[in-house]
Amino acid sequence: MLRPFHVAFPVYDLSSTRHFYEIVLGCSVGRTSDRWIDFNLFGHQITAHLVDQNRPEVPTNAVDGHGVPVSHWGVILTPAEWQVLADRLRQLQVKFLIAPYQRFVGQVGEQATLFITDPSGNALEFKAFAQDESIFAQAE
Repeated sequence: MLRPFHVAFPVYDLSSTRHFYEIVLGCSVGRTSDRWIDFNLFGHQITAHLVDQNRPEVPTNAVDGHGVPVSHWGVILTPAEWQVLADRLRQLQVKFLIAPYQRFVGQVGEQATLFITDPSGNALEFKAFAQDESIFAQAE
């Protein structure tokens, strides 16, 4: 049984951050202060910390024909959960950094993936594998 992970990340505005994670992504809110907010992201604790300075643009790497932000994080969902989230984001007209699609079709590690950014520019990837054993599978 996997334990929940914790990740903390910088944000520039707590109000827009709360709206994005609570309303757009559907996270419940935990403890808060005037400098940070805890969210429940699919059973994992993420903490948005208010910072005062902007950070530089995030470099990208080419993956399957897309410029994937090197600095990103997210959750591996079930295919059904991923589809619900992708549909929700489309319905809310969230701008995709990389629109939902199937990556590595017919290859080891085939997966559904999508990338979005939060209001502070933090890149998030949500993905789903048809079979969990493919998560760490190596190409032959």
